Amino acid sequence: MSIQRHNTPLALGSVKSDSYSDPSPPSAVDRYMVNKLLVLSGRPRIEVQLWDDSRFQACSETPIVTMRINSRNALRSLIFQNEIGFGDCYTEGQVEIVGDLIEFLCEVFWAKKNAADESGVLLKVLSGVAKQKVRENTLQGSHSNIHHHYDLGNDFYTLWLDDQMQYTCAYFPTPELTIEQAQAAKMEHVCRKLMLKPGQSVVEAGCGWGGLARYMAVNHGVKVKSYNISHQQIVYATECAQAQGLSDQVTYIEDDYRNITGEYDVFVSVGMLEHVGIKHYTQLGGVVDRCLKADGRALIHSIGRNAPELMSAWIEKRIFPGAYPPTIREMMDIVEPYNFSVLDIENLRLHYAETLRHWLYRFDENESAVLDMFDARFVRAWRLYLAGSIAAFLTGSLQLFQMVFARGLDNSVPMTREHLYRDGGI
Repeated sequence: MSIQRHNTPLALGSVKSDSYSDPSPPSAVDRYMVNKLLVLSGRPRIEVQLWDDSRFQACSETPIVTMRINSRNALRSLIFQNEIGFGDCYTEGQVEIVGDLIEFLCEVFWAKKNAADESGVLLKVLSGVAKQKVRENTLQGSHSNIHHHYDLGNDFYTLWLDDQMQYTCAYFPTPELTIEQAQAAKMEHVCRKLMLKPGQSVVEAGCGWGGLARYMAVNHGVKVKSYNISHQQIVYATECAQAQGLSDQVTYIEDDYRNITGEYDVFVSVGMLEHVGIKHYTQLGGVVDRCLKADGRALIHSIGRNAPELMSAWIEKRIFPGAYPPTIREMMDIVEPYNFSVLDIENLRLHYAETLRHWLYRFDENESAVLDMFDARFVRAWRLYLAGSIAAFLTGSLQLFQMVFARGLDNSVPMTREHLYRDGGI
């Protein structure tokens, strides 16, 4: 498998492991379970090293990376808790990756897709243990879920995001762009899809740290109301708007998207749909229907899937509670009940892999500062989250959809995509 690389070397991280070697040697059952686990995982090109330094592989090719399991408890966690077991053991230092973490995760994802459909007791155990339950995105549940991830502190995110604090997929029309340039290109790409004009009114659902709203106001002369339920993000965004003299054009509102009021020329949501939950898609569509003018445009930007599947159980439990990446078919529950016409759908999957590479590189460069804020377990958890996300986009496990839509009776919709690439493109 060919893995796309960024031209800047990726730091591997230097956080020391909390690992220890189990004093008792692996049993015959332990060895059997390791071999069976490798087979059921699709015979990935990895080597497993146990705590007594014994080594195992199920592939016929030379392994590209080694996974070291440091105790019997860690082995059992991998077997009986699957993704959660691996994530927690890696975070605790009970599982170590000797080699490139991204290559390891890509290989595991790729092998899993091509794994044989084998039956047996172990397969039933692996597929049946630790059933995943996504936390609900009710009004109260959404507040709790968002606080868990986004209110870790602005100082933390400042270490590795771009200067506008864009925590969504960037856009790389050319590969040599910096993350700052690519995020600006993403915001311009969104604005062109919405065909913004000076004086228009825009409502934004889920504004992050407010960079898109400020970009639209400065570069396209529109007025924006942005809704968000993360208190720290709203405070940061408001202070930035005031510092730029944009208080008359941009208003940040600490409230749920379901409480949007007013009527607008444009509705936009970048990176919020993952937190809405498919049970609430028709309700979200109703919000757009309620607030969008007859000739208005709407854009929703979201991580997605090719087929229905829950978010990684470990990421949902430890990093991103309540998250769900929808398929395009599932996204249609937003538009179909209200006779919206889909004008454009673009998949920016590889753009997100490149975005995450920039983030991970900066995260690793600022490892000591993150350690000062949190601890070594936090560093390993977030490194796994970022590296795992890169692997998911590279292997097609995750997609990134931008969907543009308008009312079904609007005959003023553009007949071509010329407006996206005028003046030589972005």
